[in-house]
Amino acid sequence: MKLQDLTLKEFLEKIAANEAVPGGGSSSALNAAIASALGEMVANLTIGKKKYTDVEERMKELAGEMSAYRNRFVNDIDRDADAYRLVMETYKLPKESEQEINVRNDTIQQAMKSASLVPMEVAENACNMLISIAETVHKGNRNAITDGLVAMMACRTAILGALLNVRINLSGIREESFVRELTEKCDRLEKETLTKEKELICWVKTQI
Repeated sequence: MKLQDLTLKEFLEKIAANEAVPGGGSSSALNAAIASALGEMVANLTIGKKKYTDVEERMKELAGEMSAYRNRFVNDIDRDADAYRLVMETYKLPKESEQEINVRNDTIQQAMKSASLVPMEVAENACNMLISIAETVHKGNRNAITDGLVAMMACRTAILGALLNVRINLSGIREESFVRELTEKCDRLEKETLTKEKELICWVKTQI
């Protein structure tokens, strides 16, 4: 059974178990899914309200966008777990001969790169979603303004968590250009995320 098909209680029990998967990567994807759901809720609570007729069409667009993000992040819960399971499997490959050692090392490197790219994709998509969340909060139903801010905070957690998973995987990768490129992305996305969250927190505080 896929992780995404478990009940919330079952999923939390899976995380709490003495196994490496699911871990921080899948949890980060779940946080991103929660963020998108909250953003979608704020948009939906705006649609159909007379006070917000001027932004109704935009809110419909944002609700659809958040729904698409939500489905993507839910799938990422399993994608991240699958990628890390593959890494663990590669460490079980035989290493008796020099040829086996070389094959094993190369396979581990490829698996580690794949395991880095999945959380990086989560972080990039979630970072793009920050802009939409902020717009939803600024233009949407004021009664749900704090829900929108929680969406932003959950999204921040998702991004920073995913980036941590990228960074720890990069520590075991030998390809310098790959490591350098993803490290630069990590630094940029982390900075952008913290800035956007701070801006929205400050704005919401002036509204409540």
